[in-house]
Amino acid sequence: MIKTLLFDFGDIFINLDKLKPYEEFKKIGFREPTTQMLQRNEDFEIGGLSSEAFCEYYIKHSVEKINVSQVKHAWNSILLDFPEHRLKFIEDLASVKNFNLILLSNTNELHIDWIKEHVPFYYEFKACFNKFYLSHEIHLRKPNQDIYEFVLTENNLLPQEILFIDDTKENTQAAKTMGFHVWNLDPKTEDVVDLFATNRHLF
Repeated sequence: MIKTLLFDFGDIFINLDKLKPYEEFKKIGFREPTTQMLQRNEDFEIGGLSSEAFCEYYIKHSVEKINVSQVKHAWNSILLDFPEHRLKFIEDLASVKNFNLILLSNTNELHIDWIKEHVPFYYEFKACFNKFYLSHEIHLRKPNQDIYEFVLTENNLLPQEILFIDDTKENTQAAKTMGFHVWNLDPKTEDVVDLFATNRHLF
């Protein structure tokens, strides 16, 4: 029996364009991301770098003269809109109190700062969840096993009583090997508001 709904954030609630940052960084002096660059991105995602240090890294390694605003613009270009019907969906779920609601997201400080500024109902959204875990705050990231163990331990949960909803296959696959029920949502064809119709066999 499902008692906990564990949600990702990006491309589940807020829409993303995951290729856009690559396009924007090319405009300010970068080619394909290097191994070191990808590692810096991951370090930033788990709070291992401050926003200032992250931006300075990109400024230092660009072949052009760029500034902090340009780095932030390129980095945050992944973030699109947050459809309000998804807010209503999670508000309705929270109001009936049938499930423990947890958000678990690989989200860095610059992204969440942008969301706070551009999504007017961000705090209403956050208040719907019993727990709200962002990778840069808990210093863990998906799909590493320790982040799922953290959620289980912190909330005294059993994996077989959790449905984990995420758009990234490697994230849901990692959770599935630990006994979680999973929905690998395709944002091109599916919407989280159809949760119960798509997964009715679990409820």
